[in-house]
Amino acid sequence: MQTTTKPPEMRQAIVTLDGVTKRFPGIIANDRVDLVIRAGEVHVLLGENGAGKSTLIGMLSGLQQPDEGRILIDGKAMPIRSPSHALSLGIGTVFQHNMLVPSLTVAENLALGGKWWQKPRLGELAARVDEIARPLGININLDAVVSDLSLGEQQQVEIVRALLRNSRLLILDEATSMLTPQGIAELGALMRRLVERGLAVVFITHKLGEAAEFGDRVSVLKLGRKVGEIGPDRLRSLEHDELVDEIVSKMFGRNAGDGAISIPDRPANDEALLAVRDLRVLPGKDTSGLEAISFMVGRGEILGVAGIDGNGQKQLAEALAGQRRTDGGSVTLAGRSLDGLDVGKRRELGLRYLTDDRLGEGTVGTFPVSINYFLKQIGEPPFWRSGIEHSREINTHARDLTRQFDVRTPSLSTPVGRLSGGNIQKVLIARELAEGARAVIFNKPTYGLDLANTQATRQRIRDVAGQGLAVLLISTDLEELLSMCHRIAVMSQGRLVGTIANGAGAGERVGRLMIGLAA
Repeated sequence: MQTTTKPPEMRQAIVTLDGVTKRFPGIIANDRVDLVIRAGEVHVLLGENGAGKSTLIGMLSGLQQPDEGRILIDGKAMPIRSPSHALSLGIGTVFQHNMLVPSLTVAENLALGGKWWQKPRLGELAARVDEIARPLGININLDAVVSDLSLGEQQQVEIVRALLRNSRLLILDEATSMLTPQGIAELGALMRRLVERGLAVVFITHKLGEAAEFGDRVSVLKLGRKVGEIGPDRLRSLEHDELVDEIVSKMFGRNAGDGAISIPDRPANDEALLAVRDLRVLPGKDTSGLEAISFMVGRGEILGVAGIDGNGQKQLAEALAGQRRTDGGSVTLAGRSLDGLDVGKRRELGLRYLTDDRLGEGTVGTFPVSINYFLKQIGEPPFWRSGIEHSREINTHARDLTRQFDVRTPSLSTPVGRLSGGNIQKVLIARELAEGARAVIFNKPTYGLDLANTQATRQRIRDVAGQGLAVLLISTDLEELLSMCHRIAVMSQGRLVGTIANGAGAGERVGRLMIGLAA
């Protein structure tokens, strides 16, 4: 390949997205997105969770098809029918979680699905790998077992595998999320070498610093729409602080027509109901830990927790609820210590938790609606006595909850898994808010819901706070937090990095914390 010297806008458009729209039940994931991906450029896609980045990747890699609009390859309309079709068109994707087989060697992984999966041709594979890897500064040990490699080395293997299939466009999905700072720098240098040899690279990230350092062009996605693009000339003309301000404004600022957000009034009574001090959880093999988490939630207050997914939000919720072991710190509710208490005891004292996994964790899909209301009270009176289920008590209370929380179900005996997502969420809300709730943890309560159920759930949360309960609202939807919360705390890598009072300019200040900048 030859090093590209053409002006940015004259470089070959390898892939063009023309008004691409993709819908899922209750949500528009991509809304009329236009994008031109050119040879010789690192094209950064920036956006917070839910911005539509993953759906775009899915369409470019052949995993999904657009509902409207066109994808053009070399200027010709070309539906990408499958992942193998994408590879044949020269589009290679390295996903956030690697797709290598850990028990196989590097050579075996590179050969899978290719013409080299025959021993007589492994020598030919080695020569081809050397031809690709050496000019890029990649050292590949074909005999190494993948499980023995570092994450950065595994990522290099995936990149070489894509290039073995003659990729002209390489998509890197959140490729730095698990890398060390050294690994991130090495990946940045590798991307530069790739584009100098004429490839196009799409680099998906939520980290503004990486976009500024590695990108030739930056496109910003927000709520499924492309809300701005900064081309090479403008990128080079902006000072670092100017670039940061422009991107933050596009990612987190309000556009005319977004609609005014009604910031809730702070409760008159600031009495702390839920208090967390120096809470710690050791990291697991595949999970984040928590480091010295401290905050208080007042009576009638909604405290939001923002952050890119995977920064410890779920671990925090589970530690508070008693589902996850803690390694230090304390939790009190209305002045009473919850330390050492299990889920049931915490629930009895009024601490309730609504998981983000409605079907996998929050309910038992094959059990009837009536039983799911009382899953956390199985064996307890008045619904069970001496281990015997009292159906009349269960059905009477279940009928009241169904009416009170407007659960739409054919009958109480209907398996809860047959209900819509919105109605499953109502079952969870009914279960956790019934009788004795004092503080409630909501983890992504509107995720995947349609507009009507989203609005209904948000109003229910406001009502809960209005009744004097303390609410911890964990969400990756910044607009939701800004419309619901009195204060917003931001999590990053298992730590609270700042808390912002809601009000004018709060969105940008929270957004800066989310992407690793000072507020």
